[in-house]
Amino acid sequence: MLKMSTRALGILITTSVCYDYGVSAFNMPFQTSKISRSADVGLHVSRRQGRRRSSRVSMSAIIDPTVVTKEEYKDICGDIYSQEEMMKRLERSNYLYPKHVEVINDFDDVVGTMVDNVLLETGEKSWQPQDYLPDMSQDNWLEEVSELRECAASLPDDIMVILVGDMVTEEALPTYQTLLNTFEGCDDPTGVTETNWAKWSRGWTSEENRHGDLLNKYLYLGGRCNMRSIEVTIQHLITSGFNPGAQKDPYRGFVYTSFQERATKISHGNVGKLARDAGDMGLFRVCSKIAADEGRHEKAYQKFCEEILERDPDGLLAVFGDMMRGQIVMPAELMTDGKDEKLYENFSAVAQRLGVYTAIDYADIIGHLVKRWDLENLEGLSSEGEKERDYLCKLPTRYKKLAERSMNRKKGPNEEVINMQPFGWVFDREVQC
Repeated sequence: MLKMSTRALGILITTSVCYDYGVSAFNMPFQTSKISRSADVGLHVSRRQGRRRSSRVSMSAIIDPTVVTKEEYKDICGDIYSQEEMMKRLERSNYLYPKHVEVINDFDDVVGTMVDNVLLETGEKSWQPQDYLPDMSQDNWLEEVSELRECAASLPDDIMVILVGDMVTEEALPTYQTLLNTFEGCDDPTGVTETNWAKWSRGWTSEENRHGDLLNKYLYLGGRCNMRSIEVTIQHLITSGFNPGAQKDPYRGFVYTSFQERATKISHGNVGKLARDAGDMGLFRVCSKIAADEGRHEKAYQKFCEEILERDPDGLLAVFGDMMRGQIVMPAELMTDGKDEKLYENFSAVAQRLGVYTAIDYADIIGHLVKRWDLENLEGLSSEGEKERDYLCKLPTRYKKLAERSMNRKKGPNEEVINMQPFGWVFDREVQC
């Protein structure tokens, strides 16, 4: 009879467990209490191939640590950390913007207040897309769908194009949450981190997720659009990614979101007004509800910047001024349907012509932020900070004059031809740009 020590038996049990999880290198006899190098390699290959952590947890639950050495146990099961230990290991010790991280950590309580007071409750108390759509489980679903389609039929193609573009922008939400998690000091390293910044990021994302869902279903039920072309556009946009130039800097990130949330609110609100004027009150209510969400989020991000200004006015003004010397990148600039290389340019031209989002709106948003943060009365600045403040305070008027001049300039004889462009989203029907 083959005799085996208790310690060797413990290792043998371990190898059989590992083999059950698909590590074929463990399917071999062991001559001594030391695990062979091939087994070690096999386990590490398994980890690289994406074996679930639950496998290692199960193994650690079965293995008796008293019959194997500490190194053997670690080699078989890997490092097991408590939640607290894991958080400590994930804490960043080196930052590109250490002062900025220190500042945003200083108003963590304000972020907690935004989580509690700005974000809506989840579950039954929050609005959901289904609240604004036909209920397909009811006997009168066909009647409700027919009513929606009748209203949608009254919308001109140019409004449909803008609605699709807004929906595609909302559906690229994964790239925006990715962006939030690049802001130093505001990330969610585990995906379930309990910091206020992580709660804000997840809560904001959950609310924004409703926007794309609602618009997508409305367009599908309306029957006016080529949904496959739209879906291709969404996939392209998410694949292409999004870089607004935040550079991992939370200051830049929150200036950008302060601007962009207001721009999105304006766009949705104006589309809703166009839908109302065209006779689609259902779409008007949909766009108004989404615009209201964007308005709440806008106030939160602007509050974050206000808190930064109280602690580091020179720092935020330097970032704000630098960003305004460039241009705020719109989140859907990389959109394409795989056919039209100028899809975003054409979409933007339609939006400008309809007054949904214009160069004047851009200037007005800058003016709103200057007023919202009371930059004219900001004191205690360095000489550089004063220069940035003066530049920013004069900027809205300058931008608005340039925008009005551009929009009102007299067209030459060769520019009177109406520019019509086909959009795959509406089955290649031509729309004036």
